[in-house]
Amino acid sequence: MNQTAIKEPLSFEDFKKEVLQDYKIARTSRECSLLGRREVLTGKAKFGIFGDGKEVPQLAMAKAFRNGDFRSGYYRDQTFMMAIGALNIQQFFAGLFGHSDIDHDPMSAGRQMGGHFATHSLDEKGNWKKLTEQKNSSADISPTAGQMPRLLGLAQASKVYRELSHIDAENNFSVEGNEVAWGTIGNASTSEGLFFETINAAGVLQVPMVMSVWDDEYGISVHAKYQTTKENISEILKGFQREDDQKGYEILRVAGWDYVALIETYNKAAQIAREQHVPVLIHVQQLTQPQGHSTSGSHERYKSKERLEWEVEYDCLSKMRNWIVENNIATAEALDVLDQQLKKEVLEAKKAAWSAYIDPIKKERTELVALLRELAPQSAAKAAIEKTAADLEAIKEPIRKEILSTARKVLRTVVNEAPQAEVAQFIKGYFDKIQPKFSSNLYSHSKDSLAHIVEVPVTYDDNAEEVDARVVLRDNFEAIFKKHQNALIFGEDSGNIGDVNQGLEGLQEKFGETRISDTGIREATILGQGIGMAMRGLRPIAEIQYLDYLLYAIQIMSDDLATLQYRTSGKQKAPLIVRTRGHRLEGIWHSGSPMGMIINAIRGMHVLVPRNMTKAAGFYNALLETDEPALVIECLNGYRLKEIMPNNLGAFKTPIGVVETMKAGSDITVVSYGSTLRVVEQAAAELLELGIEVELIDCQSLLPFDTQHHIAESLKKTNRLLVVDEDVPGGASAYILQEILETQNGYRYLDSAPQTLTAKAHRPSYGTDGDYFSKPSTEDVFEVIYAIMNEVNPTKYPSLY
Repeated sequence: MNQTAIKEPLSFEDFKKEVLQDYKIARTSRECSLLGRREVLTGKAKFGIFGDGKEVPQLAMAKAFRNGDFRSGYYRDQTFMMAIGALNIQQFFAGLFGHSDIDHDPMSAGRQMGGHFATHSLDEKGNWKKLTEQKNSSADISPTAGQMPRLLGLAQASKVYRELSHIDAENNFSVEGNEVAWGTIGNASTSEGLFFETINAAGVLQVPMVMSVWDDEYGISVHAKYQTTKENISEILKGFQREDDQKGYEILRVAGWDYVALIETYNKAAQIAREQHVPVLIHVQQLTQPQGHSTSGSHERYKSKERLEWEVEYDCLSKMRNWIVENNIATAEALDVLDQQLKKEVLEAKKAAWSAYIDPIKKERTELVALLRELAPQSAAKAAIEKTAADLEAIKEPIRKEILSTARKVLRTVVNEAPQAEVAQFIKGYFDKIQPKFSSNLYSHSKDSLAHIVEVPVTYDDNAEEVDARVVLRDNFEAIFKKHQNALIFGEDSGNIGDVNQGLEGLQEKFGETRISDTGIREATILGQGIGMAMRGLRPIAEIQYLDYLLYAIQIMSDDLATLQYRTSGKQKAPLIVRTRGHRLEGIWHSGSPMGMIINAIRGMHVLVPRNMTKAAGFYNALLETDEPALVIECLNGYRLKEIMPNNLGAFKTPIGVVETMKAGSDITVVSYGSTLRVVEQAAAELLELGIEVELIDCQSLLPFDTQHHIAESLKKTNRLLVVDEDVPGGASAYILQEILETQNGYRYLDSAPQTLTAKAHRPSYGTDGDYFSKPSTEDVFEVIYAIMNEVNPTKYPSLY
């Protein structure tokens, strides 16, 4: 194990240079904050949230930060990013202005407001870079404490790589597990449940995590006395302090204005975490926030005169400046000169950032104005078009909305006139050019994306036996873990007993506790473990015991995992597979199917709904060949049903985004998924006795959905459509119906009104009767289809009621 390198003592001259370089970074960051606020108030930027008052502790953190380490922080960390060389002044302002070019705003290409920081883990083709040769920052999100679950996984990856060093022989992701995951959070956000859940989990797992709490005593306008018991997060976490005979945390406290103590504290924390894999909490106290929370308001409204005076005296930058002078590192006059120089540099870089942002837009505006003036004489509305062009040209600092809005309004004016084609062509071309700047990279475009996965059919021996379906799943997981050495699975009851339905039976004994492991009851951080480890090159499968429990983690899936590729414009990825089970059990909390909520919350992930365990196994096999995140929902009542054992376990791949026609028919197309298909199958068999032929189609995946438009082809034959779903009305059935009618233009082929059959609006009641009266039954399906056929031929199919 590589120990932390021991540095040679610095000469006093070298020491002075290092201190002054730190001061330059901190002062530059402060000037960015001050000028950034003015840019918002003048209207050039929409919103600003800055790191003023937190500069000095972030310098200390950056000094202890090494190549291969990861940050998972929040929107005050601009000084840290500057200190590690990952953010310069012009990039800072490009982010503030929302520049939609990744080369100008490498943090998010304008997709997030300023203050959300990321480094690039992927090259231009979406392939992994060598993360151990760079300093890394996972992409921030705004929801408070949302960075915490991911932090846990980033730290756990080091633990996995230390225990399984053979899985990364080229050291692309880890060097003997020596990397530290550094978390940052504001003191008020420690009130969030995600903070406490993560702190507890990291203490249990003993992972190399250093958690910094920036404490300025306020959460926007709300004082710590309303936030935290005893007004002190490290005080109430004292029970986590490790002892000689008990594992836990190392808890450190330091004043946020004390430059020397901060450096000592952060070096100590790094050494403990890096070498011993012990988590460390650093409570950085006595910090200030000179400009208040954000550009939305002024802190003078809620801070007392005494507090404001204290903040001036204890401003960390002022304290550092005084220390430099007192220790003869530089004179006050020299620092004054330096301050003025840095102020000028920030101003010039801001101007350059604004020019880089606005000049292309002005050029696009000029192109449209020229086109309109050229076309105006050909229109009966010449004067109006010329005025419109003049109004657009007169806008001093145009935005793209104004350009496109102008063009679209002119198009209405010249409809059926000669200029129409050219205006329409401009609009289409502009959309083609500009829309991707705001919409691209929701999914991967690399060589490992879903688009490159080829179906591999499941095959069977002639004498293949029927087994419990969970055995197919179990043996396929065994094949997966043999094939993919960097794959691991974890969740509640996943390890020792092999999951609650025995789909992992015996695998912990074969592959060890690092790869097949139990977790506590903490769904959000189970997801976070998966996200962080996937961001560091592992192939985790995070298990959420039941679909209904996914609600604990839906915010993390939605705000963090699903948006990762999008909010970094394709520069980070986390190919996490989330495994869960649901549908058709009994009771409110174990039988829900909140699919509408899920598919609308996690765009950016794939949602797969296999009807049996062989299909599920094929999905896992396929997903492990991709670099995209996905949710797989197994059928809760399918584990004990019989399925034939395949002979190509670990190799067959269920196609993703492709439906399967389970039963051919000519009278009506019925579309469903998961456990409900068995209900529809039974109803179809009973309807066939009356001469009604149902064509039954299994969606298989909801995101993506029927990419080959097989359902529309079915409608050409049957001319009738029923979507059956056990979600609430307007849930997944509405989504499926829209996909068929609008995306596939299926309405063209219908002779009857399309219908949906869903569960009731409430959660399913307990017991078999509760299920029968809550969700679609065989009789429900039969009668709805029969009623549709009654409308078609009332003589042949007289009304039942």
